[in-house]
Amino acid sequence: MKTLIIYYSYSGNTRQIVKMIHDKIGGDIAEIDTVTPYMGDYNEVVSQGQREVSKGFMPPIRSLGKNPDSYDTVVLGTPVWWYTFAPAIKTFFAENDLSGKTIYPFITNGGWIGHTVKDIEKACPNATIKQAIDIKFNGSDLSTAISEIKNWIDKIK
Repeated sequence: MKTLIIYYSYSGNTRQIVKMIHDKIGGDIAEIDTVTPYMGDYNEVVSQGQREVSKGFMPPIRSLGKNPDSYDTVVLGTPVWWYTFAPAIKTFFAENDLSGKTIYPFITNGGWIGHTVKDIEKACPNATIKQAIDIKFNGSDLSTAISEIKNWIDKIK
């Protein structure tokens, strides 16, 4: 089994979880990075994110440096932006066909997961979507128990 951990992280919270996953299962890592970084304070970025999600905007992203076609399993990490995955993840889905892959989503957020999992299922209709984990943060402090995260990681095959 070849595993690729793909993620987008604006604030670093999702990246923090990637390290935990990689330390436990190994595999390759690819960070989704927008060509134009989000700028401004937190509230400005939140407002921009709301506009982008409501318009279905897909920001250009940089090359991953890894080809998802070469992997059987994808561990996919995204923060919640306005009740769904980040716009950069939307771009990734538009540019990559994950048909036939097994996807383990992990979703970081400060409050509510919204319809993120259903949106991942819609974006990847020909993939096997495994049980997602909802990982909560209070600012940059992890609120979800580390043992819960480790138990979820143990289910990745």
